[in-house]
Amino acid sequence: MIPELHRPLAVDRIGAAGVEVVVEATAAECAALAQRIQLPSVLDLRCAFRLERDHADVLIAYGHLSARVMQTCVVSLEPLVNQIAEEVDVEFAPPRAGVRSAPHDAEDLIQEEPEPLIGNTIDLGLLATEFLILGVDPYPRKPQAALEVSAAGKPEAHPFAALAEWNKKGTVKK
Repeated sequence: MIPELHRPLAVDRIGAAGVEVVVEATAAECAALAQRIQLPSVLDLRCAFRLERDHADVLIAYGHLSARVMQTCVVSLEPLVNQIAEEVDVEFAPPRAGVRSAPHDAEDLIQEEPEPLIGNTIDLGLLATEFLILGVDPYPRKPQAALEVSAAGKPEAHPFAALAEWNKKGTVKK
């Protein structure tokens, strides 16, 4: 399956001086990304990468992703545009034999393994998509959006009002 944003880069293109690559999504790719991550729309996406070799077989990709996405406010249910800015910093290396699948102590939790470098290509479009997904606000909210208090403003409107009344009467044991 080809991802919505596909920009393969041959690892052989990354020399000792490194390489810079910019990934910009087309309108069709933005629409496909919006559908995949269940957003009303992705308005634009741009990611500037710098790729360098750290060792003979370890690659480092770093840069900056910027995007604008249309979301729905969780309070007012109105559409809003959110700006996404994410820093990218990922290390790629060939999978090592005998690597433990789960950390065994606190030291292992801190040291992250590099992303597996399988084959001779890195898909920078897929990497940009991952950082876009990480940057999307899971609870988007318009700046002035506020929950409305019930018209009566009475405690009975609260879902736990009955429990509060029981507590006042001393029927709830503490």
